[in-house]
Amino acid sequence: MYYDALRTFVTLVEVGNFTKTSEILHISQPSVSLHIKNLEKEFQTKLFVRSPKSVQITPTGEILYNRAKQMITMYEQTKEDILVHHNDVQGELIIGASFTIGEYILPAFLSRLQKDFPQLTLKVVIGNTNEIVQYVRMIKVDIGLIEGQTDEKEVSVHPFMEDKLSIVSSNDHPLAHQKKVTTADLHNREWVTREEGSGTREYLNHFIRSNGLKVKSILTISSSQGIKECILNGMGLSLLSNSVIEREVKSGDLSIIPLKNQTFTRTLSYVYLPIMKNKRSVETFINVLQAE
Repeated sequence: MYYDALRTFVTLVEVGNFTKTSEILHISQPSVSLHIKNLEKEFQTKLFVRSPKSVQITPTGEILYNRAKQMITMYEQTKEDILVHHNDVQGELIIGASFTIGEYILPAFLSRLQKDFPQLTLKVVIGNTNEIVQYVRMIKVDIGLIEGQTDEKEVSVHPFMEDKLSIVSSNDHPLAHQKKVTTADLHNREWVTREEGSGTREYLNHFIRSNGLKVKSILTISSSQGIKECILNGMGLSLLSNSVIEREVKSGDLSIIPLKNQTFTRTLSYVYLPIMKNKRSVETFINVLQAE
């Protein structure tokens, strides 16, 4: 069984230093070298190009790195399934979530999980949609929640809820007090939105393109809270999930601009690698998502 060697190999790739690898794994440096040598012999390829100052992974090493992470995960998952009683859900669940979901939608699901499965340790990693998909692919998270689309073929994508969005502005914006706002009224306006790679930005880009809107300017901020603060200060319009602006709209700090004959709805999805589907904590979380 090459589990220990694969674990050594993955660690060496990620830290790029034999000494640090031996310290992290609490094994001797000669043992690190032996593990790599055995793997190179097993796969009949050179995994690293070594120099006095650095360790560079080879193209075939990159192939093994991606597979090794999956093999290690499968091994640990199998071990967990055997050791843990069938009716228990414990261990650690790492959830990746895009910003809107992670900051405004996910907390309710976490509360349910924490209440029903107190032995389950939860960890959340937040990024934009593209980042979360890559975290899933590289097994940096067990499961991801995204608000945009993905063409990544390695991951399995499943919808779990519909999300409504609205165009929002400060109360003193010229459009805030118009009873009938049309798409034509949105020409040559200033917009504040998320960065490229975000599901919210992707949705706004699609809306602008499909309606042929002329944009005066776009201010990019990688934070929903930052966008709201800019809108509150009269810096333009934004298209945001209703879950993001709910409190500010209720308190009267922000205004929703109803667009004639136009509604904004998108599908939120969970994504995972097929090998993670049978992990008990992932399966449990999916059941919670589907139940809600």
